[in-house]
Amino acid sequence: MSESQRYQKLIESARKIDPPCCAVAHPCDAGSLASAVEAAKLGLFRPVLVGPQRRIERVAKENNLDISDFERVDTPHSHASADLAVEHVQSAEASLLMKGSLHTDELMHAVIKHRGGLRTERRISHVFIMDVPNYDELLFITDAAVNIFPDLETKADIVQNAIDLHHGLGLGRPRVAILSAVEQVTSKIPGTIEAAALCKMADRGQIQGGDLDGPLALDNAISPDAARIKGIDSPVAGRAQILVVPDLEAGNMLAKNLTFLGGAAAAGVVLGARVPIVLTSRADSGSTKLASCAVASLYADHLMRCQAALAAGADNE
Repeated sequence: MSESQRYQKLIESARKIDPPCCAVAHPCDAGSLASAVEAAKLGLFRPVLVGPQRRIERVAKENNLDISDFERVDTPHSHASADLAVEHVQSAEASLLMKGSLHTDELMHAVIKHRGGLRTERRISHVFIMDVPNYDELLFITDAAVNIFPDLETKADIVQNAIDLHHGLGLGRPRVAILSAVEQVTSKIPGTIEAAALCKMADRGQIQGGDLDGPLALDNAISPDAARIKGIDSPVAGRAQILVVPDLEAGNMLAKNLTFLGGAAAAGVVLGARVPIVLTSRADSGSTKLASCAVASLYADHLMRCQAALAAGADNE
């Protein structure tokens, strides 16, 4: 399936749900504002434009973008934009958050700290939803954007966040590969020990909803031939749907290698907060940005339905 078909399938699925409200923090450049406008036009979400209104209106006029129907919240600068966008989520006015033209650190600082932030019991992490040519299905890579050197407990949350997203997008029970440079457990490479521990945590129910295997080298995770040659027999080896990297540097290099050398597209979303967060890049294509919005909208809808089911169950007790 081609990039347009795979991402289009996500977009079409998102168009079928009731569009959630999305607080767009500081959309003061053409790229971020156009993404919000296009997402709204497709019915992926209902944007609230949080930022300096004169700047936003100027950008809209210069780029022929119609924002007349959008709710808007005026702010003096990017820090205030991040804070007020987070407040929209805290007050349940928005169930989705999107980064505009401010720095990622500014938005994430507000997510973590502004008036209690949007933290949950889970560690916040990022997932790339990658469409890789010649790979049979979407490939998740995590975490390549938030956690620099995650410890075992953080990796457990990173894995669980990605598994939950896979289920939330309707993609079923995922095959999860915990990556390292080798497939043997060795004290010389601490990441292999953590990979083995994560697999045992899944066996004991500490991580739920996916099939884990690791440590696995990248070739053994995604190539059936490589897994067969190495004699690795598992439901995951050679057929992984989620790749869990040992640290941010490795993940960032892997994702960018696939993107710029392998021709892959990389939609992305931040998980583990009270709502999904869209972090698009200026280098992203239009279809990739819309796919990121679609993923976040679908997952926001999934979270709201889960919360409603829990509330209904509590009422029936």
